[in-house]
Amino acid sequence: VGYVVADLDAALTALGHTFATTVTHREVMDEQGVEAVMCEGPGGAIELITPLDPEGAIARFMAKRGEGFHHVAVAVPDIEEALAGLAADGVELIDRHGRRGLGGHVVAFLHPRATLGVLTELIEHGHDAAHGG
Repeated sequence: VGYVVADLDAALTALGHTFATTVTHREVMDEQGVEAVMCEGPGGAIELITPLDPEGAIARFMAKRGEGFHHVAVAVPDIEEALAGLAADGVELIDRHGRRGLGGHVVAFLHPRATLGVLTELIEHGHDAAHGG
């Protein structure tokens, strides 16, 4: 689950009071105009995203909707195969091909119109970000 927040450190403190999580990765992603943090807990992962680019997509999203829920993520074994199959089925995609996400993982987004109004991120399951592949 991904949340947009105005202040990552304040959000991490608030999250720590609610869930037993550990920060596993923090990264500035210049190409997306954000800084993001991955927090892992016993029930799964929570990604916190804050805009760095005031004209970027995350800044526009937060200006329109405020802080809070942004997207859900679904693991797939092969992102290119998943995207090709979804496109062949007529599913509306934001990304036609995988791209670099937090921690170097390969990700792609489906348009909310295709997923009951929820922005959905595909993450290639088993991708080894340390090897950049």
